[in-house]
Amino acid sequence: MAENYIVVSKIKKLVKESGYRTGMDYINSLSVKVETIVKESIEKVKAAGGKKTLGAEDL
Repeated sequence: MAENYIVVSKIKKLVKESGYRTGMDYINSLSVKVETIVKESIEKVKAAGGKKTLGAEDL
């Protein structure tokens, strides 16, 4: 498994409160999705130049 970028217990709790269970494949895929979003934001900021802080507008 690659590095995890989410708090698994928080995700599992959120899903459980809705009456469902969480498979590890879901957790792994969610973490990959988060990593992808962050990397895309970094590239967007790099391309724009000037700033060094990611903000909501970079999502």
